[in-house]
Amino acid sequence: MSATVTASRETAPGSRLLRAVLRGLAVVERAGNRLPDPFWLFWILSGVVALLSAVLAAAHVGAVFPGTHKTIVVQSLISKGGLTLALAHAVDNFAQFPPLATVLVVMFGIVVAEKSGLFETLLHRLVARAPGKYLTFALALTAMVSHVAGDAAYVTLIPLGAALYRAAGRSPVLGCVVAFVSVSAGFNASPSLTTTDVLLSSMSTAAAHVVDPHYVVSPVANYTFGLASSLLMALVITAVVETVLARRSDLEPDEPTATPGVPAAPAEPIEETTARQRRALRSTVLVALGLAALLVVAMIPTSSPLRGDHAGIVDSPVFSGMALVLGVFFALIGWVYGRLAGTFRGAPDLVAAMADGTRTMAPTIVLFFAISQFLAYFKWTNLGDILAIRGAEALRDLHLSGWLVLLGVAVLIAVMNLLVTSGSALWALVAPVLVPMLMLTGIHPETTQAMYRVADSVTKCITPMSPFFMMAVTYLRQYRKNAGIGTLASFTLPVAAVAWVAWVTFFLAWYLLGLPFGIG
Repeated sequence: MSATVTASRETAPGSRLLRAVLRGLAVVERAGNRLPDPFWLFWILSGVVALLSAVLAAAHVGAVFPGTHKTIVVQSLISKGGLTLALAHAVDNFAQFPPLATVLVVMFGIVVAEKSGLFETLLHRLVARAPGKYLTFALALTAMVSHVAGDAAYVTLIPLGAALYRAAGRSPVLGCVVAFVSVSAGFNASPSLTTTDVLLSSMSTAAAHVVDPHYVVSPVANYTFGLASSLLMALVITAVVETVLARRSDLEPDEPTATPGVPAAPAEPIEETTARQRRALRSTVLVALGLAALLVVAMIPTSSPLRGDHAGIVDSPVFSGMALVLGVFFALIGWVYGRLAGTFRGAPDLVAAMADGTRTMAPTIVLFFAISQFLAYFKWTNLGDILAIRGAEALRDLHLSGWLVLLGVAVLIAVMNLLVTSGSALWALVAPVLVPMLMLTGIHPETTQAMYRVADSVTKCITPMSPFFMMAVTYLRQYRKNAGIGTLASFTLPVAAVAWVAWVTFFLAWYLLGLPFGIG
């Protein structure tokens, strides 16, 4: 009987579809594994730009900039001017790379908050106090909040999710999956500003300067959409988990519970927050609210020095200096928590936290060097400008609606993200073409960036090319010894599919209704 049931399950349409998808993912994994490290990938692309620019320059390829009679032609990188750019201006290309300084300044503050233990305590308190029936939603929503901690959210939430689910009498396997997919698939949905806002907006600004040298994409350009998206994603993930994943028959961990019907103790007991940590957290929250209120009050008077020209807010020093504002804010609340919780004893601890945390940025800084050179070459050769102009002309000739163009962008980015999982690297690759091209068709950079963030997030949870995907597999193996890529992918695929449809639909509705994507 069991053999018959097993055979019927194996031949069921759903099982065949799942096996087909997993085979497809295996192909993606093999193809992705053949790709070089992103650092070398951008140098290879630089070589492609050099060869392509030489060929197109010899063919006198160019384009007429819209609204003017100015003709732009391809410049060969394999020329005196190109070699001068590559050699004499290499340091300037790196130093003037927009995200470099902004990300470092924000990270100075975030690492202080992380090293103080503030993020860990906050995440524990947010999830641990949720009633059992709301555990999935609480964990998913906490993951949206945790995006402010960047990649550290994976390290904190995945084991915490497993422990919390097991303590609640539910499968730790499911807890791992919920935590991972919430952090990963909803990575660009957050109720607070994150380093991603600063990073992507600086790249978008640089790309927009191809069309308008004075255009600025603010770090808060997608804030309202991101805030609403965080709630949407938490609800979607909860719905899929409770209606689909929680009903799977293979959720039990390898080790049996001691007594049937009685929840087993967590394999790694949840470390309860101490009374001192709870008091420190409450005081820190009050300080954070006070700082935010003080900044708002200081900007209310139209004569405030924190206002911009003509009493503007978006062009104010606060918004244009958002990287420093965020860095100082997180450093202050991290310092307050550290002193009250006892993790920081004096000023040297603050500097040590900044120095130690900034070491984790070393791989990103190395990657930024390669990206900065590639973008400098790409811009100097005029390839980006010409691609944008020709692409915009093609889109106009097709007479496609704006929402159809954006939908096409969503599909393109979702597929590319399977192989290039670094959000900053992928945006650095496509922004120089997508942003100006869509600007020339009337789509604002803020809108293009918001669409990119939706498409870039969702497929992160299904690609084995992501280092955090593999990290999640190792956590799963603590409960399922034979867990592999297919195991995790079979859990994350339903969430990714539903989340992609729901979030893209939400974005298109937002766009068609003309709602502002951010502040200003």
